[in-house]
Amino acid sequence: MGDRPVLIIDGLNVFTRHFVANPAMSDKGYPIGALVGFLKGLRLLSEKVLPSQVIVVWEGGGSARRRAIYPDYKQGRRPARLNRFYDDIPDTYQNRDSQLQLIIETLKHVPVVQMYVADCEADDVLGYLVSHRLKTQKCVMVSSDKDLYQLVDARTIQWSPGQKIFVTPAVILEKFGIHPNNFCAARCFVGDPSDGLPGVKGAGFKTLAKRFEELRGRETVSVEDIIQRASKLSEDHNLQVYNNIVESADIARRNWKLMFLGVSNLSGTQIQKIDGVLNTFVPSRNKIALMRILLREGVQNFDVDSYYMAMNTVQS
Repeated sequence: MGDRPVLIIDGLNVFTRHFVANPAMSDKGYPIGALVGFLKGLRLLSEKVLPSQVIVVWEGGGSARRRAIYPDYKQGRRPARLNRFYDDIPDTYQNRDSQLQLIIETLKHVPVVQMYVADCEADDVLGYLVSHRLKTQKCVMVSSDKDLYQLVDARTIQWSPGQKIFVTPAVILEKFGIHPNNFCAARCFVGDPSDGLPGVKGAGFKTLAKRFEELRGRETVSVEDIIQRASKLSEDHNLQVYNNIVESADIARRNWKLMFLGVSNLSGTQIQKIDGVLNTFVPSRNKIALMRILLREGVQNFDVDSYYMAMNTVQS
């Protein structure tokens, strides 16, 4: 496959962005912004990075292993809300599910690997792909999720649809003062409100980068390293954050089990499923079938030829 990267898309993350923001309507009078936006975005990215392979990873219903560790993990998340107004508000949930199914259906007619692994998170699948299965290949992950920053290195970068930039180690280091190798460890103290994970009081990224300069380096710094360092520093410095880290050490240790994208949150069966999908994938290139789906759904003003040509260059 040469130097052409593998494009790995966090399917639900990208879908949700378009579902919320894109106001496109079908000729039949229902919202199709997620479908059109997803396909257009895929075309543009394929033209930009010229991937050797495209993999779309769909959410598998959440991680049972994480919920066993912390029952409140990702509880109470607010559903995606449309940032626009209608005279007649559509059935948001039904339309969302319908558009998801349409994307899955249309992607079957272009050379795109679709992956769904039950009872695990898409992030874990991405982590396994870039760190194990594709560890010798260049990869471009597509997601706005900062959970994936821990996977960024010289070989793997992330395209952020929201920021519209490629997130590289240099970008992360400049913005947070933390090297990607240590980003997950730092987040264990910062916490993640969107996932319902509290952090350590006063331990933001800026504070951690300032008080623990070793986080800027390539050498891996563990959660335990930070706890031990804070314990020693608290003896000589009257800074509350050091005491907070020591007192809340168990929170950081628990967060590591929840945040780290290693194989520990995947079962052997789930890994076999991932490998099996890649090993047995047979690419399809069926422009007529794709056009029939879009015609059936009343999708107009979509350049099928440009989309199909862009996807046809994928080497899968």
